[in-house]
Amino acid sequence: MADPRYKKLAEVLTGYSTALKKGDTVLFDITDTPDAFAVELVRAARRRGAIPLVETRSGRVGREMLMNTSEQHAKTVRDIELNRMKKCDAYVAVRGSHNATENSDIPSDNLSMYSRTLRPVLNYRVNKTRWVVIRWPNGAMAQGAGMSTEAFENFFFQVCTMNYAKMAKAQKPLIRRMAKADKVRLTAPGTDLSFSIKGLGAVGCAGDRNIPDGEVFSCPVKKSVNGVLQYNTPTLYAGTRFENVRLEFKNGKIVDAKASDTKRLNEIFDTDPGARYVGEFSLGFNPYIKEPMCDILFDEKIAGSLHFTPGQAYEECDNGNRSAVHWDMVLIQRPEYGGGEVWFDDVLIRKNGQFVPKDLKPLNPSRLK
Repeated sequence: MADPRYKKLAEVLTGYSTALKKGDTVLFDITDTPDAFAVELVRAARRRGAIPLVETRSGRVGREMLMNTSEQHAKTVRDIELNRMKKCDAYVAVRGSHNATENSDIPSDNLSMYSRTLRPVLNYRVNKTRWVVIRWPNGAMAQGAGMSTEAFENFFFQVCTMNYAKMAKAQKPLIRRMAKADKVRLTAPGTDLSFSIKGLGAVGCAGDRNIPDGEVFSCPVKKSVNGVLQYNTPTLYAGTRFENVRLEFKNGKIVDAKASDTKRLNEIFDTDPGARYVGEFSLGFNPYIKEPMCDILFDEKIAGSLHFTPGQAYEECDNGNRSAVHWDMVLIQRPEYGGGEVWFDDVLIRKNGQFVPKDLKPLNPSRLK
């Protein structure tokens, strides 16, 4: 008998997140996830009158495909997947991983070439479909979070099926403030960064793009970023783990980058010219997510956090930056992580992880749970 939580989560993904309706075609893109959950997704889609397509993948097989990929191979995959994506109204990705570092030994040139070549598929999915991406809980994720498997599964289903309608309402004042803002300043230990977001808008995320969710994002004016940002959470990119990432910006460009693996870090930023500019700025506020686990779908939603993202900009808040890279890295500003402040146009928006203006206080953890 399937876990009853599977059905509840499938209803969230097909109902609230992607709002499937009669006649929609939806692609379920599933990696290292139990068949029982895929079955619940198919059933949930059909209850809504949608047409389900299912792609099942394996992390180990995916690694083998990339180890000796070629430009011809990547272009063939791109053409097939883009043709299929253009027939879809919605997209649900469920991404399990038995080993978070599975791709760590793939040659960096292969990863860069494959990412660049497949970028049109990602762009179409993000900009032209209703989509949501979710991880799948397993022992590897529990280990990364420092939890037992059972405790992590309970946490996962709690955070993924929380009251996202309440969150959507609470984040509206932040969307308005961010959309009207010009100057932004971020401070924290080792961090003093200034930039403009004037005219680039703001987008709220409350379960309709990622699960778990809880952020409002915008984008810096491309050449406005100046200063230093010291991230204080580990980050994983293409199977390589980085810690103590420190970026220095001048007129929008990363001019100095250091981390636990500085050489590999700079190889990623040299993927293309846009990788050294920023494509997203976001404030995270999911009340149930407090600690980093080196999984960006969770870490970027940490209560009292922000992420500042080198690489590709989203179409909704587009500063014109284009890159095969889109690398969300997280700074937590709660007191136990050193504190910090966020300012919009000389108005204090958040201090030590707590929103300060009265209209934003419903986003604080004590009010949002």
